[in-house]
Amino acid sequence: MTVAETATEPKKLGVLAQLTRFIVIGGGCAVIDFGTYSLLLGVLGWPVWLSKSISFILGTTASYIINRKFTFQGAGQGNTTAKAGAFAVLYTTTFFVNMGSNQVLCVLFNAHEAWQFTLFWVIAQGLGTMINFIMLKLLIFRD
Repeated sequence: MTVAETATEPKKLGVLAQLTRFIVIGGGCAVIDFGTYSLLLGVLGWPVWLSKSISFILGTTASYIINRKFTFQGAGQGNTTAKAGAFAVLYTTTFFVNMGSNQVLCVLFNAHEAWQFTLFWVIAQGLGTMINFIMLKLLIFRD
């Protein structure tokens, strides 16, 4: 490796720095997700499953784009087609875990109050976030 290549190569972040960035970025993307969910469900009266589906897709897309650039930079090189495919599989799985757990909690506890929908969204989001970080770090953006 030449000096020029070393100078242009992004500095690899440690796990704690990656986790911190992932959480901060995730918080911003959660605003997109929850804002969309609240608008579609609470204001427009759309069904829970449809509101959660659309909000998840918007928040997830933003998360992937931003995390690829700022959290897992340097580990994101290589076969981008394979990484995109792995991302699609991961987020499809996470989608069903996230949406499914949200829907199950809403039905199981017969949710009618705004605080219930919010609590169940937070639980589903937390579960999805945990799965995403672990799988992004270990499989998709591994060093």
